[in-house]
Amino acid sequence: MKDFFLTTPAGKPAPSIAYEKELNPEQLDVVLHGDGPCLVLAGAGSGKTRTITYRVAYLVEHGVAAERILLLTFTNKASKEMLGRVEDLLARGGNTSKGIWGGTFHSVASRLLRSFAREAGISPSYTILDQDDSKDLIKRCSADVAAGFTFRKMPSPSVLQSLVSYSRNAQVPIREAAAKKYPQGREFASLAERIAESYEIRKRQMSALDFDDLLTIFRDLLVQNPVVRERLAQQFQYILVDEYQDTNTVQAEIVRMLSSAHHNLLVVGDDAQSIYSFRAADIKNILRFPDVFSNAKVFRLTSNYRSSPEILGVANAIIKQNEEQFSKELRAVCPAREKPCVIPAASDSQEAQYIGEHIGRMIESGCAPREIAVLFRAAFHSQLLEMELMRRGIAYEYRGGMKFFERAHIKDVLAHLRILANPKDETAWMRVLGLLDGVGLVTAEKMLGQIRGMETFSEMLAWTPESENRAAREWGRFAQMAKKVAAAQTPASAIRTLVAEWYRAYAEAEYPDAGDRLEDVEQFAAFAEAYGDMTAFLEEVALTDLFGLRQGESEIGDRVVLSTIHQAKGLEWQAVFVMGLSDGKFPNPRALEEDGGLEEERRLFYVAATRAERQLFFTYSSISGRGEAMSYAQPSVFLQDLPSDAVEYVKIRQPVPSHPFRPAASESGWSDEPTIVLDDLGDRPAKPFPKGGFLREIGDL
Repeated sequence: MKDFFLTTPAGKPAPSIAYEKELNPEQLDVVLHGDGPCLVLAGAGSGKTRTITYRVAYLVEHGVAAERILLLTFTNKASKEMLGRVEDLLARGGNTSKGIWGGTFHSVASRLLRSFAREAGISPSYTILDQDDSKDLIKRCSADVAAGFTFRKMPSPSVLQSLVSYSRNAQVPIREAAAKKYPQGREFASLAERIAESYEIRKRQMSALDFDDLLTIFRDLLVQNPVVRERLAQQFQYILVDEYQDTNTVQAEIVRMLSSAHHNLLVVGDDAQSIYSFRAADIKNILRFPDVFSNAKVFRLTSNYRSSPEILGVANAIIKQNEEQFSKELRAVCPAREKPCVIPAASDSQEAQYIGEHIGRMIESGCAPREIAVLFRAAFHSQLLEMELMRRGIAYEYRGGMKFFERAHIKDVLAHLRILANPKDETAWMRVLGLLDGVGLVTAEKMLGQIRGMETFSEMLAWTPESENRAAREWGRFAQMAKKVAAAQTPASAIRTLVAEWYRAYAEAEYPDAGDRLEDVEQFAAFAEAYGDMTAFLEEVALTDLFGLRQGESEIGDRVVLSTIHQAKGLEWQAVFVMGLSDGKFPNPRALEEDGGLEEERRLFYVAATRAERQLFFTYSSISGRGEAMSYAQPSVFLQDLPSDAVEYVKIRQPVPSHPFRPAASESGWSDEPTIVLDDLGDRPAKPFPKGGFLREIGDL
């Protein structure tokens, strides 16, 4: 398709936006020549939002009716921001953005389904089930269907909801999705299929749609009804899609069909930041765009306005290792600063201490806490750092989950430990009893009333409920398990016994992210290795948690950010620490078992690095865990791939003082030599690092 410039029709205000002055050449090229199928590869920090909004404003200023423009986003926040910017731009010349079809895929699909409900075979007055509504309905369907199946622990509504949603968005059968996503998936696949069928029937009876229905029913309408498809395709003369690398199969089909008349489809995204395959996002949508649209134009936005040249040098080196990608190299607009640093620590606790100490110094020197972020692959990686920040009185905001001791699975484990230490702790008993299959609030109250007068834990476990119902059978299994936990010699062994005897099976049936939660619990057990007495351990946990919450209340609005990398996408900070860069932590071992898993993990590492504006730190520990759980680890393969001249290698010079959170430290370098005690280093020459990287010492911590 030939390029052409739109012209301003008679009677319309002349363009008031100085596009040539307000955009860089890469952005201007997209705005002026974005007709036909276009793929805009927008690198991190390259101004993609600016490019999209100026393109929309350009279309309106040059005579395209607002109602013929469709702007699709993934979040309401992004949609409001873009439409707000467009309105501000157009207001300069007396134009307006009113009438533009802008919103998330789901909101636009719902709006169109209301208009074409009869053609789609649904009621125009359908209700939309939110996530909680959907989960409740699946729970009721499970109760109806489960009678013909025998499981020690039924998959929870959350697990089933996640499974059904993934199956529909990835367009794969339930059985295939179950085998891929869950350790016990093959065992309950047939049950999940029956529940999914019942769920679909119940929704139809209720005239209700869930979020996934909005997309799949709308896609089916376009496929099966050529009249509707042609009408909508004619209506939307220009379609723009943000974050195209995050689209799933259904969304890509919708976009293709809506653009089938005018072919003016402009998608903006970055294949290097495709990190949501667990939500059924398919990177092939962006990688194969030029194949699906054979006459597509490909633009590249590579001028980065966020990060220093040194940070971008590392980011470019990271993503260069991937094979399945569009090649591009980010170029810095910002001035030069210091190189990113790689810091090996002797242990997980020393890694946390180093980060906490460095953050404290940065804040003392005038850096606002909100401009500092610590990023990690999985939530459980941050446990020791949270404790370290609490002890130092550094307020933090946790993103991508709850603070460590507020997480449900940690509270579950703590409740079991509390009744071991104090059998009269009724609050802990109510939580423990509520976890048993078939035990609701009323039944738990009755059971608690039966054991309330008993003096010892052994006496309580010997009690036998009078009735022979499901709750009574569960109590019997619980009592057998609890006796083994009570026999454990230490808090750490009690936690691990609880997991092995019961909680692992419970978590895998209850939570879609059971693997991460069980890793949390193992980290909790590793932390408990420092304690031999249960009462002392529980007291330390309670006081640490209270202290952390008190600090959190004192400086609202200006806190250090702790975040999973997935939650950090799209954000930026002056200083970023990426922690847990040890082999076995990052890349995630489970992700490596999937096709394309290593490349997606590397993209995740790239996303982490490109969040930093001025300072970037990579940390890892040579020894993870404590006691029987202790293991040695090499630095992540991602660190080993970095050019030695692109980063500065830093050695922690002084040993860490002995402390329950900070055991006497030893250090492992990058060679095959396993450990060197820091006390022994003294003024000796530094150990060699890979590829001759420069080594700088950090002073007393």
